Formats: sequence, C-alpha cells, structure tokens
Amino acid sequence: MFSKKHKVDISLPQHIAIIMDGNGRWAKKRKLPRSAGHVAGAKNFKTIARYCNKIGLKYLTVYAFSTENWKRPQEEVNGIMNLLRDYLKDAENFKDENIRVRFIGNIEPLADDIKELIHKNEEMSKDATGLNLNIAINYGGRDEITNAVKNIVKSGIREADIDESVISQNLYTKDMPDPDFIIRPSGEYRLSNYLIWQSAYAEFWFSDVLWPDFTPKHLDKAIEEYNKRNRRFGGV
Repeated sequence: MFSKKHKVDISLPQHIAIIMDGNGRWAKKRKLPRSAGHVAGAKNFKTIARYCNKIGLKYLTVYAFSTENWKRPQEEVNGIMNLLRDYLKDAENFKDENIRVRFIGNIEPLADDIKELIHKNEEMSKDATGLNLNIAINYGGRDEITNAVKNIVKSGIREADIDESVISQNLYTKDMPDPDFIIRPSGEYRLSNYLIWQSAYAEFWFSDVLWPDFTPKHLDKAIEEYNKRNRRFGGV
C-alpha cells in the first residue's frame, strides 16, 4: 500500500474510473453461481473505495450496471439490484468516512425504493470533503450524450453558442473533472460504452485479474504505471 514515501514519489490521478468486470467468470472458475461473483465484487468495491479515500484520491467513478445489462437473465438482474439495495441501506453505517456518494446514469427505470435510497444517500453525504464516489447505474455513454443533446435543445441554446463546455455541462458528470485514468480488470480491452465523452484524454490500464480479486496492491501498481506515462494532451 502507499506509504509516506509513495506520497512523495507518486502522483495520484485526480480522477480514476474503474470498469468492475469479471464477477461472473470469477464465480464460474470456482463452480459457483454468477450471483456469488456479484456478491464478491460488491464486497471488493467497498474495499477499493475505502482505500481510494485513505490515499487521498479526489474522484472515483465505478461502472456498476450498464444500460445493456438489462439484457441479462432476470434472476441475475434482480440479484444485482438487491445488492445495490443492501449497499444503500448499509451506507448510513459508514457516513463518518467522509465519502461523498453520487449516482450517474438514468435512475428513473429503477424501483421506487432504490430511487428513494439513492436520493437519501446523496443528501446524507453531500457535505463530505473526502473521496467523491460516483456509482454508474443504468449508465451508458451514448445514452448520456443523447440525453445531453436533448437537454441542450430544450434549453434553447443557439447553435453558435454550443461548444464542448456546453455539452460537458449537460452530462451526468458536470462539475467534475474528466477521468485521468481508466482501469479495467478481467482481461477485456474495451470501454463498453463507459464515459466515452469524458475519456478523450484518459490513460488506460488493463489487467487479467478478475474484479473480485483486484486488490489495493493492484491499484498501487496501476497508479505507478500511470506515473510513467507522458501525458501531452496533443502537444509535443
């Protein structure tokens, strides 16, 4: 884990985004139902979020459930939603951890009790000054951009006044810095419709480790690799 020496030698990204992938394969390798993988993944999410807060990361965004995930078997979807309920109900026990929790994505299709818990958690943590934790639920990058365009049209902004900042301010992540660093465990090498506007200049780090096995040591390794990158943003 990061030591005091690390904090001198290693620069943290301002915003890390993680695609929490590999829960089903983790379970399959152990001859367990996919639901067991999601339980393990949810537990690990808490571990990594707390570690990010401990080391002083300002923003962490995690991909929990995509707009495409509704295509999964209903039993699996129900299980994921129940895990979300459990997390939201349990979150009050961790209100002293100084983590601000926000949810990005279209929450309207979610069950009413989940929406109520989401609003309660956002309100309860709004004054926290530590980690800004964004949980992407029913989130899709293309869906986000489509909604942004609709909002811009409804607002009556003139075509000549539309620029990148206008679009950014109509995304779910408005008023947040774009991610500097996107991490995807599980051996896949794609964005899967995740933060596709915001990731324009992000660095990427891929690993074969499945999400439930992704530890703070893996995160340390990823951040150390990030520090070796030369971020030129189109310059020389």
